[in-house]
Amino acid sequence: MAFEEEFTYAFGGCTIVHGIHGHYLSKAGAKIHDRINLIYTDLPLALSTNFETVARYADELRHAAEKDLAEEAILVVVTQIYHSV
Repeated sequence: MAFEEEFTYAFGGCTIVHGIHGHYLSKAGAKIHDRINLIYTDLPLALSTNFETVARYADELRHAAEKDLAEEAILVVVTQIYHSV
């Protein structure tokens, strides 16, 4: 899986949750049962000061996924979370 490799080498690792189930309406209006894989990683930087860089990276990830996967929708989410270490 390309994202697993990307996140492992770029950020030191990632977590993948397989087997999530979803239901949604397709663009044609049909009810679709979908299997979803959730992949997440931590970026060691502040979103507040690196927003443009992170936004550009997220857009590149989405475009790469759209190119390589036959999916109707691809969602890339970025959120800032405080970690106490």
